[in-house]
Amino acid sequence: MARSTRPPGWLGFTWLVLSKDLHIERKSGEIVTTSGFFALLVAVMASVAFSTGENRAAVAPGVIWISMAFASVLAISRSWHREREEGALTGLLVSPVPRGAIFTGKALGVTLFLFAVEGLVIPVAALLFALDLTRIGGGLLGIALAATPGVAASGTLFGAMTVRTQARDLVLASVLFPLLSPTLLAAVAATRELIVGAGLGELGDYFVLMAIFDLIFWAGGISLFGLLLEG
Repeated sequence: MARSTRPPGWLGFTWLVLSKDLHIERKSGEIVTTSGFFALLVAVMASVAFSTGENRAAVAPGVIWISMAFASVLAISRSWHREREEGALTGLLVSPVPRGAIFTGKALGVTLFLFAVEGLVIPVAALLFALDLTRIGGGLLGIALAATPGVAASGTLFGAMTVRTQARDLVLASVLFPLLSPTLLAAVAATRELIVGAGLGELGDYFVLMAIFDLIFWAGGISLFGLLLEG
């Protein structure tokens, strides 16, 4: 007697999209390598240009998050470029995968890629700007965990909107950077306060702002992603 096969549920479809991106990245290393190298280059150049004796630590928050902002645009662009190749995006659209699951899988993949890049940038920035990671490492981890998902979600949402445009990298950067400014400013300010000695309990307002940003773009992405793709 043949057994009936049930299609995976919403979470199952999300995992299929995420695992596809992780499998491709594990084989190629394209996104983490290129984005990580670019972010490290920005950090090193900034340390040479702006780091002088007394202001080294003061420059570090801006350097870390500016380098991550540019790296995120590159990572998101490369992630969607894969879907353009050989009609992969068309295959996703004609498949029975819910649009919200496609968005969530893609956004989770970008989030993990950006976490990997941050794992490279933060230790190097700490070395270049004489930051004591034994004191602020836990706080920096918390800030990264709060800021990165919103960056990934907003980038995935608007990356889908620009994927069919000719100048998609320029359009993506032009749209994304203004949208990222609230969470990036909160991350920079929280990192600055952390470096000068503030405890995590004193950074609550910044974490609330980043959490609101995350919630808006994850909820908006799940609900609006299909409209952007099919519009």
